[in-house]
Amino acid sequence: MSFVINDACISCGACATECPVNAIEQGDSIYVIDANTCIDCGNCASVCPVGAPTEG
Repeated sequence: MSFVINDACISCGACATECPVNAIEQGDSIYVIDANTCIDCGNCASVCPVGAPTEG
């Protein structure tokens, strides 16, 4: 199961910087995670200041 980013995202980019497989990119209004690339490592969730990435 991959992580997803919810609407709490403030588009700071901390999650994208920490993703070891580059599965996270800026979407229209928030960052988004490519479920096919995500390896479920949790790095994004551990660095997010607002807890936007959650297991989906």
